[in-house]
Amino acid sequence: MRERKTKYPILLIHGVAVKESAVVRSFGRIGKILREAGHRVYFADTDGFGTIEGNAAQLKEQIARILAEEGAEKINLIAHSKGGLDAKYMISRLEMADRVASLTTLSTPHKGSDVATWLFGLPPFLKKFIAFWLNFWYRLFGDRHPDALTVCRQLCTSPNEEIDSLTVPAPIYCQSFSATLERCRDDFLMSIPLLISRRAGDGPTDGLVSVESAKFAHYRGDCLDGSLSHSEIIGYSLKKKQRRRVYEFYLALCDELIGLGF
Repeated sequence: MRERKTKYPILLIHGVAVKESAVVRSFGRIGKILREAGHRVYFADTDGFGTIEGNAAQLKEQIARILAEEGAEKINLIAHSKGGLDAKYMISRLEMADRVASLTTLSTPHKGSDVATWLFGLPPFLKKFIAFWLNFWYRLFGDRHPDALTVCRQLCTSPNEEIDSLTVPAPIYCQSFSATLERCRDDFLMSIPLLISRRAGDGPTDGLVSVESAKFAHYRGDCLDGSLSHSEIIGYSLKKKQRRRVYEFYLALCDELIGLGF
């Protein structure tokens, strides 16, 4: 058991279509691994299909509760996918810059997603049909304000004023990581998105977000060498040989935050 822990608590922020619950964990076993190492870890209670603005407001409320409970001045944010955009909006537009010590984004579509752009190009009646049922089911799953159609539009590729204008002021430490899914057979869940990504865009991708789009602030490269998908980076559908490497990535990430004084 490690005795080291980050100076500030950690909030893991999920992306689109993911929900934190007692049954399904938004980051798989990653939170448990970090807690066993001594870190104070929380999970974002945001909507799976909430807009960037709506989820940012939910994050602000939750962070205020966490900081009060911990008696802490700031928090470390580790955000996956759209969760990174939710965090950036909260920091830059909701006066939370003085409450955040660091922001780490993992496969966040800072320049949009080719898959979202492809989906938004579907016939209007089909988009509205899909969005209606996603909103319906996610309300049952606990979403307060699901809006799948707006979320899809917000995640379209650049130029996109809604995401291009999001900035994070100094002295917040910001870094980003990407992932690359090399073959469809490496993750069946991401095989269809990977084919769409390759047809709609150029360059390596994790199935949903391109490496180029994941670059933000201090870009650190892929989380791991070799094939890793958008869902595997948060502990889903991991093969046995990958688990240790993914867990070690998060542990090393937290150790780095400690070394930086966060």
